Amino acid sequence: MRGESAVRLRPPRNTPDERAVAWWRTQWLLVTAVPVVVLAVLGGLLEPARTWLLAGAGALAAVGLGCAAFFPRWWFRVHRWEVTDEAVYVRTGFFRQEWRIAPMSRIQTVDTVRGPLEQAFRLATVTVTTASAKGAVTLTGLDHRLAADLAERLTLITRDTPGDAT
Repeated sequence: MRGESAVRLRPPRNTPDERAVAWWRTQWLLVTAVPVVVLAVLGGLLEPARTWLLAGAGALAAVGLGCAAFFPRWWFRVHRWEVTDEAVYVRTGFFRQEWRIAPMSRIQTVDTVRGPLEQAFRLATVTVTTASAKGAVTLTGLDHRLAADLAERLTLITRDTPGDAT
């Protein structure tokens, strides 16, 4: 770099809300519970395949419980986000880290989404849409009030930022 100082990308400062761990854990348990119940009911009804169906239900339940115990806490440790006056920064992943940076001049829309489960945990997801072929930048597991404030802040910053948002 001739005459320029190297700019180092630092990790974004913010983590999801602590309640996101319980939200992610509940998602795992619900996704696992449906096939476990189906296999268990079929195992109870179909005598010839009972052993295999109940064994499958037990194995799936064990895997689901293990994933629900491990992954949400891990995701909480690796998900980071930050909003500055210049850009929105998101980092996800551990083995394969992904950094997403959306400059304010490129932001087209800001959406706040609260699914039923997120509402139960008082959480929200902020989706920042840009002209990028990679797709929107999402900030998940945010406190619902923080998400609303963030969407308002982003709207004000992008309104006052020169650029074409294309």
